[in-house]
Amino acid sequence: MHPASSVIFFTTASGAGFGIMSWLCVAILMGHYTLTPHTIVMGVIGLVLAGAGLLSSTLHLGNPQRAWRAVSQWRTSWLSREGILAVLTCLNFAGILALYLTSGVVLPWMAGSCLVLSLLTIIATAMIYAQIKPVPRWHTKLTVLCYLGFSTSTGMAVIASVSPTRYHVYLAFGGLVLAWVFKLLWWQRASRTSLSHDGSTTATATGLTGFSSVKLFEKPHMTQNYLMTEMVFEIGRKHAARLRQIALLAGGLLPFICLGLAIMTGQTAGFVMLSCVMHLIGVGVERWLFFAEAEHVVALYYGKS
Repeated sequence: MHPASSVIFFTTASGAGFGIMSWLCVAILMGHYTLTPHTIVMGVIGLVLAGAGLLSSTLHLGNPQRAWRAVSQWRTSWLSREGILAVLTCLNFAGILALYLTSGVVLPWMAGSCLVLSLLTIIATAMIYAQIKPVPRWHTKLTVLCYLGFSTSTGMAVIASVSPTRYHVYLAFGGLVLAWVFKLLWWQRASRTSLSHDGSTTATATGLTGFSSVKLFEKPHMTQNYLMTEMVFEIGRKHAARLRQIALLAGGLLPFICLGLAIMTGQTAGFVMLSCVMHLIGVGVERWLFFAEAEHVVALYYGKS
């Protein structure tokens, strides 16, 4: 499928933002949340990233002025649920920050509800894609785990770069490993998943089931159309493999090395900041590949297999 830059930024930025909120809420519930400049900066960054991601998500709509209608179908649409949950999470977290800054009080129930809402928002974002059966590579529980994993890792990477304590570095290290374990499992499954994974064939795509063999004599269209541009977007196998290597190197291996050096040398600030920047770049490449490598079964109608 053709990757939209707004969606790539949205899923990367908002994932990091809600990851930051989740980690800070966990800290509150564990009694480790204290009023410091670093804490304030972390909270503000989380809200800004989540808000910027939500705003960018409206750019790929046909009519962004009617984006509010996207939340009206919450009973059946994961997109609507995601929008509602995202707004509730941001309002809840903003309330936590405002209350803490004005009175120095943190209510555990607010942190608990914000944590649940934040995780549900990330799951709802992943389910927008995981529930689409016509895209076999997306239709798996591993998609949800990947979104949760990268939200956790990017969120803690940002927190560690703002407050590079040894404790944060260890958490960033663990989050990084967990996220890429999920992604490697997702890639492994994707390499074994074809368009016929759910039983779709050229015969089912053309409505000619029941015949022994159905092959396309010629292409359905002489020129490019919307489906071919957006849903049958192709990326060469060589480029896909190379981009996977870049994503894993920039988003996984190099940050892993930087965090390891930070732990061994004790010089955390520079190494952790570099690790955060590289990890975000690598996740951006991974997210581009997530869309570019997706194959919609409509491609069968155009002779793809």
